[in-house]
Amino acid sequence: MTRRRPTSADDLLTRLGRLTAQVRTGTELQQARVELAEALQREMLPAELPSVPGLRVAARYSPARHGLDIGGDWYDAFPLPDGSLAFCIGDVQGHDVEAAAFMGQVRIGLRAVAVSAADPGEVLRRANELLLSVDSSLFATCTFLRFDPATQELESARAGHVPTVWASADGRCGIAEDDGGLPLGLMLGEEYPVARRRMTQPGSFVLVTDGVVEGPSFPIEAGLEQVAGLVSAGCCGDPDVLAAEVMKVADSTGHADDAAVLVLTYDGPPLAERPG
Repeated sequence: MTRRRPTSADDLLTRLGRLTAQVRTGTELQQARVELAEALQREMLPAELPSVPGLRVAARYSPARHGLDIGGDWYDAFPLPDGSLAFCIGDVQGHDVEAAAFMGQVRIGLRAVAVSAADPGEVLRRANELLLSVDSSLFATCTFLRFDPATQELESARAGHVPTVWASADGRCGIAEDDGGLPLGLMLGEEYPVARRRMTQPGSFVLVTDGVVEGPSFPIEAGLEQVAGLVSAGCCGDPDVLAAEVMKVADSTGHADDAAVLVLTYDGPPLAERPG
């Protein structure tokens, strides 16, 4: 696989600033917006999504439809030293270059603290403290998950973010209204409860940002119900197809924001680990 040349934060922000100036002055409006979206996707979203036997992962990102309402949403996935996999999705308040830069700080902060944190709740707690220490006026919602392939356990915590939608092969489906804490970057000392689920049935967990399920005249409850129907129908299929179908929900919301979807499809433990 060809590896892309890393881009420094300074180089990327300089490029984003140049593209922003083009948009604001009306120069090459559409091309500048496309380049800005591509730069964000290439440099601030993961080039690859990790997986392990029994777990397939897919994601989608869609830039905003108008102007520069772009740069706040992200998803990420990466392996941890203990063999588990980390997944997160989030949304920064605000847009433009400042939000893009803050989004990069959040992603880097989450990766840094996740290496030694005991669980997703501690990851969010420590990331919150880290972000408050940089004295930014922005904040971010986030859901952080950790999947342990050895125990087939999925741990999750959320910081003011949209609930996760899930469905399993036995016909069950739901919207995970787990307890959570405030968004990251608002209050020092905030705690983030951890929900733990043992994976006993094949199925899918779908994480979205509010740009997928909410719009000016479209309530978030209606968007989540639409997503739940899609996840229930496609929970054991191709996660890439499911991610694309879920992203289509944004078309009915009239959203102007960017949007992201992250799908985790669980096929069950590897054959060597199955009883009998």
